[in-house]
Amino acid sequence: SQYSAVDTNPLSVYIMQPIWNKVIKIVPLWIAPNLLTFSGFIMILINYFLISFYDWDYTASGSSPGLVPTWVWLFSAFTTFCAYALDSIDGKHARRTQSSTPLGELFDHGLDSWATSIFVLSFFSVCSRDNGKTGVSVYTMYIYLSIVLFNFMCSHWEKYITGVLFLPWGYDISQVVLIAAYLLTGAVGVEVWQKPFLFGYYITDALVILLIGFSFFLSFPQTLYNIHRAHLKKTLKNDPLYEGLLPLVSPLLLFLLLTVWVVLSPGNILAKQPRLFLWMVGVAFSNVICKVIICQMSSTQPELFHWFLFPLALVVYAAISGMLGWTEEVVLAVFTALVTAAHVHYGVCVGRQLSEHLNIYIFSLKKRIRE
Repeated sequence: SQYSAVDTNPLSVYIMQPIWNKVIKIVPLWIAPNLLTFSGFIMILINYFLISFYDWDYTASGSSPGLVPTWVWLFSAFTTFCAYALDSIDGKHARRTQSSTPLGELFDHGLDSWATSIFVLSFFSVCSRDNGKTGVSVYTMYIYLSIVLFNFMCSHWEKYITGVLFLPWGYDISQVVLIAAYLLTGAVGVEVWQKPFLFGYYITDALVILLIGFSFFLSFPQTLYNIHRAHLKKTLKNDPLYEGLLPLVSPLLLFLLLTVWVVLSPGNILAKQPRLFLWMVGVAFSNVICKVIICQMSSTQPELFHWFLFPLALVVYAAISGMLGWTEEVVLAVFTALVTAAHVHYGVCVGRQLSEHLNIYIFSLKKRIRE
């Protein structure tokens, strides 16, 4: 299917795109677009693990503000900007080298679906978790992450139905806000997040309110409006209601199961292991959405229940029924490792299959020689 995307965000159209058009000229023509995409993702990962090293349980900023060195925040700003730049130029570079392929599209959106949660999880270290005086509660973190992922899901659900990806406005704005937040933290220190900023509200409160407002009053209505417009024009790819709603079943069930675990966990798993739990949420979500992206690209129907939901349901049942007892954290750690390994394995397999099918290399512009 021909890839089509529409970007109407003024920040993107008038400010960022002209910058990317200059940046792209520096990139040598022999570099494969997927290499740009992947490099950006690796930078996000390095940054995430670096912050995790200094602040495993999201308390550093709140309890002892000097714990995370200033250079880490500046490095975060740098890696976020680089990842944003690479993600914005990979498509341009593919058109410039005439190497646009379905593999590139899947690679880009598939990694984005994972990167989305990692951006959010890195940012939580800036706010720190609630220590009674300042910070954000782990439940707020979970809701915040869920809303961001919900937005991501909506734009791909919309593409599944309409065949066009309307790039969400939130993307460019969130990247610019993230970079600014890291630079501010590097310049002033994490204290800036711990002091009330307006009428007794903290900057983090403002960001949470902005995000929720953005999602429910701009992003989601825009999705529904675009689908409605396509319906009137009779240009929908998946028109029957059942087919249209099918891709939403697994993500919503995933969210339901995870929320049940968070709320009913006897050992209060989210408060004990927020980093592990939220990472697992991001990976599980990414895997479910990748299936939707593949179905949308290949015009096939997604299955009703993603296979992930079955082992997850078992683990959640064992946890909330008290069966796991003190091993709940151990089981979460093992489950998180397995989910992550399964997701990486899935990505590698799909990448290899597509590269063989399309007769191209993933990270090189050289053509494969058919055996």
